[in-house]
Amino acid sequence: MASRKLPLFTQHPRSWRENRYVYAVVSRRSKGLSIGVNLNPDTSCNFDCIYCCVDRTIPPKYRKLDMDILASELDQMLHLTTSGQIFAEPPLDQTPPELRRINDLAFSGNGEPTACRHFGRACRMAVELLGKYGLGESAKIIVITNATLFHRPEVAEAMAFLDQHHGEIWAKLDAGTEEYYRLIERTRVPMARVLENILAAGRLRPIVIQSLFMNVRGEGPTDAEIEAYIGRLRELAKRGCQIKLVQVYTTARRTAETYVTPLADAALDAIAAKVRPLGLNVETFYGPS
Repeated sequence: MASRKLPLFTQHPRSWRENRYVYAVVSRRSKGLSIGVNLNPDTSCNFDCIYCCVDRTIPPKYRKLDMDILASELDQMLHLTTSGQIFAEPPLDQTPPELRRINDLAFSGNGEPTACRHFGRACRMAVELLGKYGLGESAKIIVITNATLFHRPEVAEAMAFLDQHHGEIWAKLDAGTEEYYRLIERTRVPMARVLENILAAGRLRPIVIQSLFMNVRGEGPTDAEIEAYIGRLRELAKRGCQIKLVQVYTTARRTAETYVTPLADAALDAIAAKVRPLGLNVETFYGPS
């Protein structure tokens, strides 16, 4: 399934009014309204992806996570969304009718959400408040993650809790080789840990693999790199990882490095075409027109 190219998809601010932690966006991958929860207001992350849209050169306004304020903001945001009032607010007033639905609450902010020491508590809060507004059966709770910390007991416990409450893991896999992985993610965490964590998580529940491809200084990933990436997916599936969906996409907003640009539609389609013979579902999301 190919994404539509809407200008609204390029507007993805992680802020809303005077809120510190909770925001709302119309997401091309969620195909509807996504309520974002930023558990990393200090912008710290164990990845420093070259395509990240977080500007880490600007000191954060808030560094500490206040769970009481987070609860109040999330409660208010859910009231605005369930009442429909949020679609009177620019830029969300541009939302097409078919996208005016609450798809999910997403832990996706200025860093790796599972690194937050309050991650488990935040998951329980999200479930409670979605239930309060009658969304417990309809809205997903998505954890957008680099999969580096799944081996921590407290993270595994929180993920198991979300399994019982429409939780879904969207795990990052942007490379096939260690060399390209380090070029893109700029991290000290070895790729092997990410792959083993994805495998362990996927053996317990179906997960989504999110793979962002881009041009780096005018060059897309090589054929060899894409073949290595396909090999990683094949090996994960062979070893028992339940891959519900592979998202093949590119950049749609400003990136950390100016030498990163969106990959062409045809190049994304070619990658997706290599994923399908593995027997995996794949969706393609293009860059801005």
